[in-house]
Amino acid sequence: MRRVELSTFLDATPETIWAHVQTPKLLHYVTRGMIRFLPKGKPFPDKWVEGEYRVWMLLFGWLPVGWQAIRIEMPQQASGKYVVRDNGYSRLIKRWDHWIEITAEGTGARYIDRVEIEAGFLTPLIWAFARLFYAYRQRRWQRLVARRFAYD
Repeated sequence: MRRVELSTFLDATPETIWAHVQTPKLLHYVTRGMIRFLPKGKPFPDKWVEGEYRVWMLLFGWLPVGWQAIRIEMPQQASGKYVVRDNGYSRLIKRWDHWIEITAEGTGARYIDRVEIEAGFLTPLIWAFARLFYAYRQRRWQRLVARRFAYD
């Protein structure tokens, strides 16, 4: 098993960030250009609810890389801390346990992506990709916040 943990400061309230984290719209925005997620079966809801969502993944928006199960969990929230978990998996990745944590920091919020990965002999390669992927997502977050959450 390997772990990736990256954090960034976002100049927005934790409540605002949390409201966006709960939407598939945000997932599409922060991953656009690197991975495209297409629902396999039922469409995404407007707001995530606990449960499993199967998706097709397209690297760079066009190269098929297989399916992934996104398993959304909303653990009980602690005072001043927002948390969501995607305890996902796929045929190649036995464990993709991604946690997002949001806490107040100064005039904004600290946003943390933490993921534990198990993929057998592919673990080091997928771990390296995950480091790039979450750094990319956090840069996209910075851009979105700077644009006052204008998604277009």
